Amino acid sequence: MSTTMTQRLSAARLERMHTVLSGYIDRGEMPGIVALVSRGKTVHVEALGALSFGGSPMKRDAIFRIASMTKPITAAAAMILVEECRLRLDDPVDEFLPELASRKVLRRIDAPLDDVVPAKRAITLRDVLTFRLGLGAVMLWPPAYPIQKAMEVAGLMPGPNPFELTPDDYMKRLGALPLMHQPGEKWMYHTGSDVLGVLIARASGQDFSDFLRERIFVPLGMKDTDFHVPAEKRDRFATSYMRDPATNKLKVHDDPHASRWGKPPAFQSGGGGLVSTADDYLAFCCMMLGKGRYGRTRVLSLASVALMTMDHLTDAQKEGMEMFFGDGHGGFKAGWGFGVGVDTKRVDLCSVPGRFGWVGGIGTAGCSDPRENLAGILLTQRMMESPVPPRVMTDFWTLAYQTIEE
Repeated sequence: MSTTMTQRLSAARLERMHTVLSGYIDRGEMPGIVALVSRGKTVHVEALGALSFGGSPMKRDAIFRIASMTKPITAAAAMILVEECRLRLDDPVDEFLPELASRKVLRRIDAPLDDVVPAKRAITLRDVLTFRLGLGAVMLWPPAYPIQKAMEVAGLMPGPNPFELTPDDYMKRLGALPLMHQPGEKWMYHTGSDVLGVLIARASGQDFSDFLRERIFVPLGMKDTDFHVPAEKRDRFATSYMRDPATNKLKVHDDPHASRWGKPPAFQSGGGGLVSTADDYLAFCCMMLGKGRYGRTRVLSLASVALMTMDHLTDAQKEGMEMFFGDGHGGFKAGWGFGVGVDTKRVDLCSVPGRFGWVGGIGTAGCSDPRENLAGILLTQRMMESPVPPRVMTDFWTLAYQTIEE
């Protein structure tokens, strides 16, 4: 199924998108895809394949686990509290997250857990938003460093499935471990967004999901975005798959009828817990492209959006994370803002300076390009196998940008 208005996108070249993306279904690389490209009032949607292998046809309103595409939403929620002066970027987070106060720091990332020095300063909200709080995913597998093994034992390792911990338990376990780096010293993936979700809940005095619903989802009309899928929507929930290393074939990761997302989770992950649809996420992208405004509703200030979507990292802070920040990885990987990757130079068709967004490890991606007034959203059911986006994602961005008319 294709739904198209072709005011500012080439109709002929949109057919190329249909052909190329359909190839991934025809070859059995994934059961289904929803792909959306929006430019101004022009919207093109491809709903291809099925909700599962051999299942019902894919539809535009299918619900997907968007994983790390949650991160930009969480950062936007934090900036709402900054605008209300309930949080401040350079204040320590100790008031709301006492578990992170007076920290010890490993002398080296591979040091024993007791080989520590005092933190040189407190962790600030800016550190958490930019993933420079000193905690995060170590990109070494299988776990080899003592801190990695300790995070695994504590149930804190980032992964595709929801944590089975309460927010208080999560923070207690995190607070029992030393920092991997001094606050502000190094960028480390993921953990900052999960910490941010707990911080937002405590600072607002609301359940995190309630805050998101009241301040972002309802104003933007994001009616299917949540941390779980209720029973009445289960028939629109896509099955997710992962590659089985033993057979090199796809196997079910999460079945909608026995899903980990079938009930409200104990831990509402700001780093990767949400489910959503293409049109719901488009509303969020359009708000960001609108500099915080969506229709007549202002969710964020112009200043917040500008701050969120600029690169905040030095070369030294990015060092060792070239898999995230190197060139040629499908875009928005040259820098990091608040919860989003940011392009800083052009290296291919789609990496345009100022473009921002992120990918989800269960096979999704979304970005916004202010220069072209363009948003792109790709929703698949195949889990990524490395931080480098798979070919279907890089092809999608190429296909999106080759459709642009002047």
